[in-house]
Amino acid sequence: MGRIFTLEEARELLPQVQTTTEPVFHLAASLTEELSQAEEAGDEDRMTELRDRLQTLVQSWQQAMQDLEADVKGLWLVDFDSGDGYWCWAYPETSLDHWHSYEGGFRSRMPVDQRPGVQA
Repeated sequence: MGRIFTLEEARELLPQVQTTTEPVFHLAASLTEELSQAEEAGDEDRMTELRDRLQTLVQSWQQAMQDLEADVKGLWLVDFDSGDGYWCWAYPETSLDHWHSYEGGFRSRMPVDQRPGVQA
């Protein structure tokens, strides 16, 4: 089992998550655009190179999030284990204001002040 975070602890890490995520997101968007152009041109070598670069970029971002003891639940989606679910953040949100149960996942996320049985 990984680290359990209070909301305050997770919020303290959010600036690092955001500072790491934002430039990676923009670089990935740029690479994705280049990949689209390479696909349109039928440039197989360039497509392979760009896919490899994207994969490496995303993997490095995932590792950076894991180094913070956060869980990556999707592309640009980071969760912090609360002990009964997750404090949930998705780029480009500016704050950590959502929670969801283990079973419910992202689709069931709610404002932290509506978290069952606990005050934020």
